[in-house]
Amino acid sequence: MRSSNPVFSRRGFSRDNGYAGFNAAPQAGGPAVGTQGNPYAQQGGNPYAQNPYAQNPYAQQGLQHGAPPQAPATTGRMTMDDVVMRSAMTLGTVVVGAVLAWAVLPVSSTSYGLAIGSALVAFVLAMVQSFKRTPNPALILGYAAFEGVFLGVISEMYNAAWSGAPFQAVLGTMAVTGATLLVYKAGWIRVTARYARIGLTIAIAFVAVMAVNLLLVVFGVAPDGGLRSNGPLGAIVGILAILIGAFFLTLDFKQIEDGITYGAPKEEAWLAAFGLTMTLVWIYLEMLRLVAIFSGDD
Repeated sequence: MRSSNPVFSRRGFSRDNGYAGFNAAPQAGGPAVGTQGNPYAQQGGNPYAQNPYAQNPYAQQGLQHGAPPQAPATTGRMTMDDVVMRSAMTLGTVVVGAVLAWAVLPVSSTSYGLAIGSALVAFVLAMVQSFKRTPNPALILGYAAFEGVFLGVISEMYNAAWSGAPFQAVLGTMAVTGATLLVYKAGWIRVTARYARIGLTIAIAFVAVMAVNLLLVVFGVAPDGGLRSNGPLGAIVGILAILIGAFFLTLDFKQIEDGITYGAPKEEAWLAAFGLTMTLVWIYLEMLRLVAIFSGDD
């Protein structure tokens, strides 16, 4: 669906944010890896000067997944309960927006235009939050609300053409999420800097190709949708997009795990919820399209 999904520029993995970049490297006599521009980095008089979260665990090639961490302070620090609560609020806002849009807006050209407008507003809000150094709950919940309206209208359209497609897409999204979490917790996937760089390269290349394909469709060069057709090629592209979504889920899980382990501030739970929501929306949209393709009725 939307190849420009803001998930690819999320704050948690950019170079100059609080988590530091994957490609950061220490300079001779300079600060430790991941401390430049990091609000948790060691500073004079900083009560968190010895906080291991001040150094980006991704940037250290020697840090293996599951290595024993130092015990973080608990006061004002992010916990799994915080992440679950914020994620429930954000995803709940998406669901409420989707249900209201489905119930109130009939399938028409007007509702389709409203869906596109809501998607653009959600995209702008997501970009603003992605470039902010601190989480803003109002921006995140606003993004969730407009994204929900978009999903509600689009889901209703798909349901009108392929009855039951949204329900199957929800089940598929839950299956992908559960399987990815199981594989991650079992240790079959280790999220390292190299893993992240390779995955991000593939994801960015995918977005670039989809952008070119969209232009070809708009200008009539690929009238049947090109790579996004309803045939076997479109199905292959859809499966690849879902695998990319699963890749981003592993990054989300790693970010949450390290945030809790290394003592991230409590408000960072909003960023965890934000990242998870964008990833799940991405997977749901791709799953929705894949269900339609396999249904076989254009």
